[in-house]
Amino acid sequence: CSQAMKNERQLTGRRGEDEACRLLESMGQTILCRNWRYGHLEIDIISLDSEGLHIVEVKSLTAPAAAAPEAKVDRRKRQKMIAGAKAYLNSESRKGLPTDLEVFFDVVSVLFDGPDFEIEYYPQAFIPIYD
Repeated sequence: CSQAMKNERQLTGRRGEDEACRLLESMGQTILCRNWRYGHLEIDIISLDSEGLHIVEVKSLTAPAAAAPEAKVDRRKRQKMIAGAKAYLNSESRKGLPTDLEVFFDVVSVLFDGPDFEIEYYPQAFIPIYD
């Protein structure tokens, strides 16, 4: 794809993450990290509240969209989120956090239509199944 399309996608993604952070903070969550990376793994947002640690995938699309943004969090993406969470929990980044935190895998979908947008929060979007 062209560089212009890639830049547009990155801007949409960043704008979606900004809106997701505002939403999560309005719900009492504290944002610990954005775009946390470990090798090829990335977690969009890591947040904390009284319930536990939230590993948040943000899906941002521009209308008209062929599918709902949250539908793009498929099995492969869920596996990457789980692997990213394991890496985070074993990293120096989690220093100072309680060791017995419940971990939640959440999805925020943002659908932009010009300056307007619809945002949906899916807490506990999935529960990992460990093999």
